[in-house]
Amino acid sequence: MATGTINVSVENIFPLIKKFLYSDHEIFLRELISNATDATLKLKHLTAIGEAKGVKYGNPHIEVKIDKDNGTLHIKDQGIGMTKDEVEKYINQVAFSGAEEFLEKYKDSAKDSGIIGHFGLGFYSAFMVAEKVEIITKSYKGGTAAHWTCEGSTEFTLEDAEKETRGTEIILHISEDEKEFLEEGRISELLTKYNKFMPIPIKFGTKTETLPKPEGLTEEEEKDYKAETKEVDNIINNPNPAWTKAPTELEEEDYKGFYRELYPMQFEEPLFNIHLNVDYPFNLTGILYFPRLGQDMNIQKDRIQLYQNQVFVTDNVEGIVPEFLTMLRGVIDSPDIPLNVSRSYLQADGAVKKISAYITRKVADKLKSLFNENREDFESKWNDIKIVIEYGMLSEDKFFDKAKSFTLYPTVNDTYFTLEELKEKIKDNQTDKDDKLVVLYASDKDAQHSYIQAAKDKGYQVLLLDSPIVPHLIQKLETSEENISFVRVDGDHIDNLIKKDEEQISKLSDEEKEKVKEAFETVVPKETYTVQLEAMDSTASPLIITQPEFMRRMKDMQKTGGGGMFGMGNMPDMYNLVVNTNHELIAEILETKTKKKQERLISQSLDLARLSQGLLKGEALTNFIKRSFEMIK
Repeated sequence: MATGTINVSVENIFPLIKKFLYSDHEIFLRELISNATDATLKLKHLTAIGEAKGVKYGNPHIEVKIDKDNGTLHIKDQGIGMTKDEVEKYINQVAFSGAEEFLEKYKDSAKDSGIIGHFGLGFYSAFMVAEKVEIITKSYKGGTAAHWTCEGSTEFTLEDAEKETRGTEIILHISEDEKEFLEEGRISELLTKYNKFMPIPIKFGTKTETLPKPEGLTEEEEKDYKAETKEVDNIINNPNPAWTKAPTELEEEDYKGFYRELYPMQFEEPLFNIHLNVDYPFNLTGILYFPRLGQDMNIQKDRIQLYQNQVFVTDNVEGIVPEFLTMLRGVIDSPDIPLNVSRSYLQADGAVKKISAYITRKVADKLKSLFNENREDFESKWNDIKIVIEYGMLSEDKFFDKAKSFTLYPTVNDTYFTLEELKEKIKDNQTDKDDKLVVLYASDKDAQHSYIQAAKDKGYQVLLLDSPIVPHLIQKLETSEENISFVRVDGDHIDNLIKKDEEQISKLSDEEKEKVKEAFETVVPKETYTVQLEAMDSTASPLIITQPEFMRRMKDMQKTGGGGMFGMGNMPDMYNLVVNTNHELIAEILETKTKKKQERLISQSLDLARLSQGLLKGEALTNFIKRSFEMIK
């Protein structure tokens, strides 16, 4: 038996591992199974290139086993194994798993071997949860097996051992304060989380399987038939997940099946998927899914899972995936993304920037092809995907340029236009006297019904733009497009929204208009309403409440973050009360002799206007109803 001292440059490596290497001690299992996978894939590669003469690769698996009585957790592989000298080299010199050296040696042929070789201190993470670790290993080359033992200090023992088969078994003597890792449920949870798609089958105990019913049973046999069961290995992973296959190998049902595998508690089918596959200038594969998103910008992010050679790394992909796409779901697998680094590092990393740009381009191309191939289907899905597209247009200039060709602008009549189609459709009727194209939009069909109707009566198109980031988006569109403005349909009375050369003549003289204004300003609360007199069609409403586009847009932008003027979101709502001087009710108010009756008519008219806009609430609504009953007695 040999004894010695582990060759580490920092003596306190073990306290460092226990406390600071990873914030989550559970990572140890990912590390050890990654090493076992590497050991197995190395053997596969060597047998494939004829360097492991006389060795049969077979169908190896990795086994994870709990021995509660002895307080141990075992990870056992049937891979390449190690000689005593290799244990000395790879374990005692903290040379990690040796994967990088292997890849360097076989760099020409091992490019696609799947060897992980990226996971930090690998084996030594075992000491985060174990007070003592043993390795029993036998090389595929034969010879004597080796038995290495260490109790969490720099001292170790290394001796010969009895082991019939090749491969490595790691035995963790779990520390007193880490006993959770001896619970079957906890280990099962970790294997599912980190190793669900590892490329080598992982066995964890057994399970009972019902055998299929034999065919051709007689009626009598059918009556007496009892289902038979058998114990089989419980393989917890799918070694060949959909993203590792070529798109030509997969049908639509395969993509849906993989989505259900990723999100077993998600009952809604995804709308469509995007298969990512690139090997230059970086390596990346994956499948992204568009779920049904609707209007909710607060949907749960962190649903895209990042893998490295089929090993789960994180579901926080900010900095790697453009932010607007973090609302999607799916998997990205790349060996070129650095692990365990800060977000600011990721944002500065050249490879990560290229990956982010590639994903953005790929998503834009897919959306464009869906739009071109089946516009009707694309329109039917628009409300479920628009939040991602609109957010992307706001946050990524390259996506904005590509998205112009497939971004849709629905009208209140449920027709859809691209921006170019819309401009062509409305240019003759909705160009104002200054030659500016005015796009009218509503955010709520019911609440803004009377304004929408007034616009329709003029033959105008009204868009329905109701997602929470619309104020930001139209601000960007007005900046990027020439001679166009977006105005919400309740921003002013319709003749003022699209000003033409013709002007309505007021039936009231200037003196009469001044009297009307004074009468209204006596009754109407100044802190909320600004009284404006306008000559409109006599059939239009006597009073219209509008909210100036600029003020309302800035307040809306501040609600959804950014864009608003400082403090504007906290300002009280201000409205214009537009009085139609050509309406007979206004003439009647002017001619009313008693001040009390005049004030009551103005109050009633104001409340009717407020009621039509959903602005009449609480005590004001109670008073209005009471007053209305008194008036019709």
